[in-house]
Amino acid sequence: MTDIIFTYLKAFTVGGLICMIAQLLINYTKITAGKILVSFMLAGVVLQAFGVYEYLVDFAGSGATVPISGFGYLLANGAIKGAKEGLIEAITGGFTAASAGVTAAIIFSFIVALIFKPRSKIN
Repeated sequence: MTDIIFTYLKAFTVGGLICMIAQLLINYTKITAGKILVSFMLAGVVLQAFGVYEYLVDFAGSGATVPISGFGYLLANGAIKGAKEGLIEAITGGFTAASAGVTAAIIFSFIVALIFKPRSKIN
């Protein structure tokens, strides 16, 4: 039981710290949310290219893979694994690794769009 609690604690702590850094950047800088999003994704790619993000994933599990930096990690990890097989696999490896998550996001977004009525946001 303590192992489960400790696993959740690690995941929520690491994921929360990643999200807290993003929120601080939004609140205290003039960097747009889009630029922060891209920066975090690229940080995940760069950290995985140097082999650092893998340790974070091993430690925190979903706490490190769910934020957008985890998507960058997933793309880089797929490309690195694909590069062991050849040039084309290096290019398509990231897409192959991320295809299940992107497909699920598209399908569930479509289902939610069918259920709910979209409307314009009024300020």
